[in-house]
Amino acid sequence: MAAASSSASAAATNIMLAIYEKKTNSIDLYRPLRQYISFTYSEREAVNLEDDLSTVKTLRSDIERIPDPSPTIRRDLLISYFKSLCLIETRFPISPDKDHINTIQFTWFDAFKQKQKAVQQNIHLEKAAILFNLGAVYSQIGLSYDRATVDGRRQASHAFIAATGAFAFLRDNASTKASLGNSTTVDLSVECAGMLERLMLAQAQECVFENTIAKGSTPGVCAKISRQVGLYYEEALAALNAAPLKDHFEKAWIAHVQLKAALFYAEACYRYGLELHEKEEIAEEIARLRSGVSALAEAKKSSKGAAAQLLDAISKLEVNLNRNLERAVKENERVYLTRVPSPSSLPPIHAFSMVKPMQMNEILDASKEKMFASLVPDSSAKALSRYTEMVDDVIRTQAEKLQQGSELTRVRLKEMDLPDSILALEGNFNLPEDLKNEVEKVQASGGQAGLEAELQQLRDLRRVNQELLVQTEELLQKEAAEDAQFRSQFGTRWTRPQSNTLTKTLLERLNKFAANLKQAGESDLRIERSLREHSTLLSILDCRPIEAALPSLSRPIMSLDANEDAIVGALKQSLRQLETLGAQRAGLEDMLKEMKRKDDILPKLMTSTGSYEELFRKEIAKYDHICEEIAQNIEAQEQLLIQIQV
Repeated sequence: MAAASSSASAAATNIMLAIYEKKTNSIDLYRPLRQYISFTYSEREAVNLEDDLSTVKTLRSDIERIPDPSPTIRRDLLISYFKSLCLIETRFPISPDKDHINTIQFTWFDAFKQKQKAVQQNIHLEKAAILFNLGAVYSQIGLSYDRATVDGRRQASHAFIAATGAFAFLRDNASTKASLGNSTTVDLSVECAGMLERLMLAQAQECVFENTIAKGSTPGVCAKISRQVGLYYEEALAALNAAPLKDHFEKAWIAHVQLKAALFYAEACYRYGLELHEKEEIAEEIARLRSGVSALAEAKKSSKGAAAQLLDAISKLEVNLNRNLERAVKENERVYLTRVPSPSSLPPIHAFSMVKPMQMNEILDASKEKMFASLVPDSSAKALSRYTEMVDDVIRTQAEKLQQGSELTRVRLKEMDLPDSILALEGNFNLPEDLKNEVEKVQASGGQAGLEAELQQLRDLRRVNQELLVQTEELLQKEAAEDAQFRSQFGTRWTRPQSNTLTKTLLERLNKFAANLKQAGESDLRIERSLREHSTLLSILDCRPIEAALPSLSRPIMSLDANEDAIVGALKQSLRQLETLGAQRAGLEDMLKEMKRKDDILPKLMTSTGSYEELFRKEIAKYDHICEEIAQNIEAQEQLLIQIQV
């Protein structure tokens, strides 16, 4: 524990606590990690990762050194090393198991009772100790600021909030794992991490209170902020007085926290009393002031070991409370004559928190780090494959919805002869550009007569191919007959391989060619039959321009009480909206594909030490907003189609 004070605010001397770092013994990480890479992967891989191994070695060596005189440099070192540990944890199995890295023993001493130590063959102790030291360094940074200024108090509060975040992260993510087994220390327990979180919150809120007083806020606001400072100290004190922290800390620690809790409760009573006096609520003012005086008197009984500055602050506040109490009692006896309630019957003073633990997930996120990136264990590769399947399933399901939506629109509009009937009615029906291009190609080839000429050319080519096929078959049959004749005539002197062996490949190719020719002939016959059946329709290909052959409608199609234009206008508007929805669907499908292309969770898998299922749920939720947009698009389309049909 370290303590420091700065210039006093209106109520306290601002003496606060900082935590000393845990100490450790030297260990060699370089050699065991390199041996594991060489044995499990390859010597070449070990050589390629030499820089990463050296970085880990340097970071651990720097951690072991006497703390850097600059707390901010020390903070950055701890964060870098913690990220490295996250990457090591998922790639290097460190444990007593004979198939694991079993030559590393991490040793860390208790920060508050340095004769006690924990020795473990797993990385959980190392990570928990680094998180503890990170919280400790943040507290030292907070203590280093000059809290005589507004900016100094604001920066100190921010540093204590960061310390709170580090201890909360330790409690929620590392304490339980580090406390398993026989060799543990109390300072890394869930209870101790929780106590330190409350203590740092109290000091952060205390800095806010000091600034609140400095800027002249109303007594009521000051009372609420002060009360919350007291509550945080009370929570820390409760943890200190319970197992396993009871008897683990110096009495000066207990006295400090207890006096701070009483000081800020009494400060809240004092500030609230000022507000009550302004409202002329003298009876409650007297009760509140008596409650504050009583709390300070009780706390002073256990003040042994407390800092002189803190005791001085309590004495000054006690004087102010008693002065205001004496004034209020006299005014009540002479003027108000109201019954003073018992302090125990009063409702609690409202508290208002201005601080909360800093979120450390982003600060400690190692997923963007490149260290040991080439080492991918089987478990991570399998998890990535499973996640990819989940994403593919989402993409496939949503793509089907989009395609079904487009097909539904096409079918429903075709059933209602839309938009063709509107275009025909307006007499400006144009062919789609692709279809028009195809028609123009046919016309350039001679129209219907040109098609007939090409069919005749196909017949001629088919006949030539058939003749070549027959000639080839005859040649092969002749060759086989000659081979049989000579084999019979000369017997064993005819040493050439048999004909069916020599010509096997040619016969296979010939049979395949014959099958293809037969299939092509059948296809040609179907085309000829289709052209004959639709010869009347095909005659319009000779019309130039082709649009001249399109049908048109005359007004009115039916009696609509002279509202044809309005109805047609409404239909056109609805069709334009359907077109817009169709374009949106195309964009949504592209967005899904682009999201999948960029969706690389392997770095997160490689740093995740929790459940893959939880990570999968969080990552797959990225697609929820697009799925929702698709559902809304389909619903809007359905409503438009109903509106058009009606």
